Amino acid sequence: MNAIWVTEAKYIRAYSIYLKINDGMEGIVDFKTLLNGKIFQPLKNMDFFKEFCLNPWTLEWPNGADYAPEFLYEKVLELQTAKM
Repeated sequence: MNAIWVTEAKYIRAYSIYLKINDGMEGIVDFKTLLNGKIFQPLKNMDFFKEFCLNPWTLEWPNGADYAPEFLYEKVLELQTAKM
């Protein structure tokens, strides 16, 4: 697999963010069930959740929380597979 990174991210609603990957794959990922672990606890606050930014390769929050772009790619791929 070639290097994967997120090229676009837009807040949609609740805990859902539209993601576009550098290979053209795209979809809306619901993060509600993905906020596990101490670093992700602040993201359960909706105002804080909305404060994500797109660094050169993935989503990142002010507290340093982020997800590997490969993980996000798999989540988008799951959405695409479910549509088939």
